[in-house]
Amino acid sequence: MWQVWLIISGICFILEIMTIGFLVFWFAIGALITSFVSLFTSNIIIQTTVFILSSTALIFLTKPFVNKFSSSDKIQTNAYSIIGKKAIVIKEINSKEGIGQIKIGSEIWSAKSKKDTQTIQEGTEVIISEINGVKAIVEPILTPITK
Repeated sequence: MWQVWLIISGICFILEIMTIGFLVFWFAIGALITSFVSLFTSNIIIQTTVFILSSTALIFLTKPFVNKFSSSDKIQTNAYSIIGKKAIVIKEINSKEGIGQIKIGSEIWSAKSKKDTQTIQEGTEVIISEINGVKAIVEPILTPITK
């Protein structure tokens, strides 16, 4: 029976590699402990109890330790990294017609106004408040820049 617990442990380790959280790892360790226990007893009830108790104990006893080293500050990446940044309107934003573009750094984004009735003129400095699909939702922060 120890081979079955070893296979369960391996599957849990593979699942841990494929997931973001740090939970399945403890089930893998619990299965390893149970694999060792199964060398001394063939009673499946005892083995299952050892698996459940060891996995649960490991989860609760190590949670403070894991939380100490895991960062609670989430770093925004990809498209969401531009939220809160300033941009310049390079093509008038008219949310009713669904047109408008902004430039942030070297990137050009389709954009729409946070207020659906608002039109934002070309050259206006805006701040990106959110991302909706492939469009940046913006709000003006300054008057249009004259050319």
